[in-house]
Amino acid sequence: MARNSFQGTKINPTNFDRSQIPFFAFLIPFSLLMLLPILFIVNHAFKPQSELFAYPPKFFVRRPTLDNFLELSRIVSASGVPFSRYMVNSLFVTIVGVTLAIFITAFSAYALSKLKFKGKKFLFELNTLALMFVPIAVQIPRYLIIAKSGLIDTYWAHILPVIVMPVAMFLIKQFIDQTPNELIESAKIDGASEMQIFLKIIMPIIAPAIATVGILAFQAIWNDTTTSVLYINDESKRTLAFYMMSLTSAQGNTVAGQGMAAAAGLMMFIPNLLLFIILQSKVMNTMAHSGIK
Repeated sequence: MARNSFQGTKINPTNFDRSQIPFFAFLIPFSLLMLLPILFIVNHAFKPQSELFAYPPKFFVRRPTLDNFLELSRIVSASGVPFSRYMVNSLFVTIVGVTLAIFITAFSAYALSKLKFKGKKFLFELNTLALMFVPIAVQIPRYLIIAKSGLIDTYWAHILPVIVMPVAMFLIKQFIDQTPNELIESAKIDGASEMQIFLKIIMPIIAPAIATVGILAFQAIWNDTTTSVLYINDESKRTLAFYMMSLTSAQGNTVAGQGMAAAAGLMMFIPNLLLFIILQSKVMNTMAHSGIK
């Protein structure tokens, strides 16, 4: 009887089971703790001026107001360059940048994982070495390359520096490494080219890793203000992130600018949150497989 009862118990039941209660008791408090920054961003955007500078500071808003958003809208409508221009610039460079980042990192990872050529190991070690450098450490050589290439005041200055992502290529390569070589060899025997193998076999398999790379690239491009400051002098080619930052920091009244900064921060954060919610299951799959051979 005990043996039959044991055999009928699943290690990870599909539906809720009493055996899962200890796990929920442990994980739910940590989940709530991780939600606190999101709750703070939302509450902060709706705080009136009196609560923004209250001491001691309050985590939750007491008297919600839309004044911060209304003031932001008023300043936006009075600016020289239309708000829609900055929005279009951000959407354009983000869509193009994310698309190129996905394909370039996926192509590179496939080559380093499954193709045989001289110097493959050295290139992978070079990519691993690149993980050590934070963006600020390569800011000067990056500026010199962009300036010498004639990309100042172009959309490519926004796109090119972020389409090659060492951490993204590492994740995708680890995913592709798990694809059986026999599957690729059988496709070649059937007459499939390398491009057909990549598009029809590899790409569907690495879909979770691609979703993760998409999120990383989206966050890097959508939230980027450095490019508009260093490489762009033409106001009509700057992005929404820079515009929001300049609006709130250029106000003569620092106190009034804090409310708009909170509202602008929430507006810039929402697309990141929605994208992660939509793709979070695939991100978890990527993290589960990236370190498994």
